[in-house]
Amino acid sequence: MTTFRKSLWLALIASTFAVGVAEARTLKWARSGDSLTLDPHAQNEGPTHTLSHQIYEPLIIRDHTGKQMPALATSWKVTSDPTVWEFKLRTGVKFHDGADFDADDVVFSLERAMQPTSDMKGLLTSVEKVTKVDAHTVHIKTKAPNPLLPNNLGDLFMMDKGWSEKNNVTKVQDFKNKEENFAVRNANGTGAFTLVSREPDVKTVLKRNDNYWGKSQVPLEITEVVYTPIKADATRVAALLSGEVDFVQDLPVQDIERLRKDTKLRVNSGPENRTIFFGFNIGDKDLTSDNVEGKNPFADVRVRQAMNMVVNRQAIQRVVMRGESVPTGVIAPPFVNGWTKELDTPPKVDVAAAKKLMADAGYPNGFSVTLHCPNDRYVNDEAICQAAVGMWGQIGIKVNLVSQSKSIHFTLIQKQPPQTDFYLLGWGVPTFDSDYIFSFLYHTRAGSRGSWNATRYTNPEVDAMIQTLSAETDLAKRNATIAKIWSVLHKDVVYIPLHHQTLAYGMKSDLDIPVDVSNQPKLKMISFKRS
Repeated sequence: MTTFRKSLWLALIASTFAVGVAEARTLKWARSGDSLTLDPHAQNEGPTHTLSHQIYEPLIIRDHTGKQMPALATSWKVTSDPTVWEFKLRTGVKFHDGADFDADDVVFSLERAMQPTSDMKGLLTSVEKVTKVDAHTVHIKTKAPNPLLPNNLGDLFMMDKGWSEKNNVTKVQDFKNKEENFAVRNANGTGAFTLVSREPDVKTVLKRNDNYWGKSQVPLEITEVVYTPIKADATRVAALLSGEVDFVQDLPVQDIERLRKDTKLRVNSGPENRTIFFGFNIGDKDLTSDNVEGKNPFADVRVRQAMNMVVNRQAIQRVVMRGESVPTGVIAPPFVNGWTKELDTPPKVDVAAAKKLMADAGYPNGFSVTLHCPNDRYVNDEAICQAAVGMWGQIGIKVNLVSQSKSIHFTLIQKQPPQTDFYLLGWGVPTFDSDYIFSFLYHTRAGSRGSWNATRYTNPEVDAMIQTLSAETDLAKRNATIAKIWSVLHKDVVYIPLHHQTLAYGMKSDLDIPVDVSNQPKLKMISFKRS
């Protein structure tokens, strides 16, 4: 090589490197709590799915408005057999380790998600069999025609069958019994980012997948993601203000207006497809955490009605949430099929009427009980619980509040039997249909249904109606059944609905990340503003 050609070659390398450095951009991302696990089928939980969406992909995805879009499936339709859905798979897709994605991986992943230890199995209760037709075609046969099956697939991530077999993770992690497997801290997806390192509750680092199949369809400008859970609100905000982080997914409501005035920052707000509520043990004959011997106060609907009508949702909205919530009387957000304005109307606060109900139920002086509350999952979750405790005190109910991390809190709810008598929970609805709420939160806990129903509520008539929803093709008839179910549940006061959650994202001014209705920002879609 001549001196001139060598100099030209070195200059080209230097130029290329300089361009690469200029384009490289790390996104430092913080939120209050971490993903519970990287095993994509172990936990049906929002922050867990949010991290997984960066690494893994489902067949169908939703954009930030909730609109369905093709992901690893390019098309889907019902075949001539109304119980069989056909999915055409995207070609040329590779997992992060270089293995090809094909129909074998889809069959494996969906069958894995239906295992007993999977927290995703409730989304696939209608599925009878998943079959490979050819390398890029899959048939999903349901027990009866299910016109809404695609709605259930948005958080069902595809794993590589070969990688799973090689690393002995064909079985889903048993999260509630604190089982570990290779997939808990390692990952091999098809997504826009690959896993570099994982320190649970400390830091997770991802890097851009330069072989991503969709790199010509999305900006994919972020080259590295550093995801850090920061539990304390003040610390999280301070990190944003100092530039230590670029993006905070859950701004504390008390800081929103102050941050809006900072010209170096941007604050985006919007509604989330999620409702916050209290649940109580209404099924056991006796509670373990109360001071009433041999009886369960929550088993009496009058006690539940009284507790429901003394919760001042408007006060919580004004004082605790600083306006960043929408009071409600039902645990279905307005995005969801089956929601009505009538159901959504919260009861009027009436302490006198509530005291009479308590006396009629045999508790004129109230009782004491323990309330479990997360302190790192929902917007102002612990403060909500503290406010409600004072409200129940007006009718003699003395509440011992136990606040703890969501990883501990959710285990209390999911254990069988549940380890809590009274708890706060929030529920998002990725299918945008009431069946998702009914199947997970109201159906008797049995088999693949009721996995988050820690209330011990059981109603055979309601269970039977719920089971028809995944097979009813007449949508008018189906919606009538949904309305009937809500009517029964509304009277039974199984939960105390509080509010629909509103979200605020904080970020540096050169970012414009829209609020995702499922609170699952897809970082591959993010572009940086050029100065």
